Amino acid sequence: MDENYNSKIIGNKEWNGLHSPQIYVAMTAILCGLFFSVMDGTVCNVALPTLAQELNVSSSDSIWIVNAFQLVIIMMLLPFAALGELYSYRRIYLWGMVLFTIGSLFCAMSHSFHMLIAARIVQGIGAAMVMSINVSLVKLIYPKKHLGKGIGINSMVVALGLVIGPVFTGFILSVATWQWLFIINIPFGIIAFLLARVSLPENPTKIEGRKFNIREAVLNALVFGLFIGCFEAFSHDADISVVILSFVLFIVFTIIYVNNQKKEEFPMLPLDLLSHPAFSMSVITSIISFASQTLAMIAMPFLLTHSFGYDAGQTGLLMTSYPIVIFFMAPVSGLLVNKINPELLCSMGLFVLCIGSFLLAYIPDDSGFWDIAWRFAVCGIGFGFFQSPNNLLMISSAPQYRAGSAGGMTASARLVGQTLGAACVAMLFHFFKNKGTVASMILGGILSLLGMLSSFIRYYRMHRQAK
Repeated sequence: MDENYNSKIIGNKEWNGLHSPQIYVAMTAILCGLFFSVMDGTVCNVALPTLAQELNVSSSDSIWIVNAFQLVIIMMLLPFAALGELYSYRRIYLWGMVLFTIGSLFCAMSHSFHMLIAARIVQGIGAAMVMSINVSLVKLIYPKKHLGKGIGINSMVVALGLVIGPVFTGFILSVATWQWLFIINIPFGIIAFLLARVSLPENPTKIEGRKFNIREAVLNALVFGLFIGCFEAFSHDADISVVILSFVLFIVFTIIYVNNQKKEEFPMLPLDLLSHPAFSMSVITSIISFASQTLAMIAMPFLLTHSFGYDAGQTGLLMTSYPIVIFFMAPVSGLLVNKINPELLCSMGLFVLCIGSFLLAYIPDDSGFWDIAWRFAVCGIGFGFFQSPNNLLMISSAPQYRAGSAGGMTASARLVGQTLGAACVAMLFHFFKNKGTVASMILGGILSLLGMLSSFIRYYRMHRQAK
């Protein structure tokens, strides 16, 4: 820790949430922003062929319409979380909705590929601001005894955004132009901004003497940007020298970044929180579970299309059973945390996810639509039981004045897990060819099992400390 760094925590350390009906107005505001931020991460996936044709670019170049959005988010999550802690979660959210809405407007007005990419970057910055402090705001809004309910609803909205995205895209493209994929964000962005302005609370605690470190933010962006870049280069068969160079740069900047963070009292990369087993194990299990989920969501369409003969519409409909079940299970598990130990709930969920992954790996050749759908539903039950308790453990294990960094790590863990899952699919399809889907689901099952063991270790450590 830097000896020249002097700070103290001021404010209401006993803050215990809002009262109804302000809770409902505030939650409507932040969940509206979260829903459209998550949905816009998926809407362009289905629309890429249309966008490539309309903007006269190659299919490989069109992928940047998706990647630019996702890359900006993961590079900016922790800096905006730090800004939220330093100044105001409310202020970060409001500016996030402004940028997201303006970015959506410029996306709809784009008449060239490069203009659309620039607009998606603006939109991504806004989405990063919303996602980085979303869970932190839930902690401010809900009283402690009902926090599990709030986290469960939050997880439910994330699942809903993932479900609606591809379906919404298919509907819009069948009745209107692609610009409407972004126009729809504008009125809801304005509504979310207005509701947030009148309902969201200011930070109850602040760290006096703390300053925002630009160097930290740049190093953070480089580390996470190179991390994603390594896997993107590998999964898109880039020249091996490019992959190796990206990896070497990633290692170098990571070492510099971590050494720099060790000197900080309140680091942007929350090493102070990660030093606590409850928090670090929650981050690890979150990364593992999202990697397992992504393995299924990316690999299974190949099996369903090539081996079972389903078209894109049937495949999409069949696979929605996964996130739809999460949508219903996430709030249930959020309510159960007051009755069942959350570490045990996480372990149970990951065990069920493990079973679901192996069920998908060994689907009989004569399976029908519903026989496949229930296997996806088993995965959804497992993930739904895991996600809310794990997020609750992450956010509740951090003190109020570090809630922003805890929330930023919650979103970062999700995106890192999704990135690792996508890279693993590319690698397994490269090595196992036609058996790539089976290999991916087996790996998903193994990862879920490892996550379950990690969660059990977390339970054992916390139970031992309680004694």
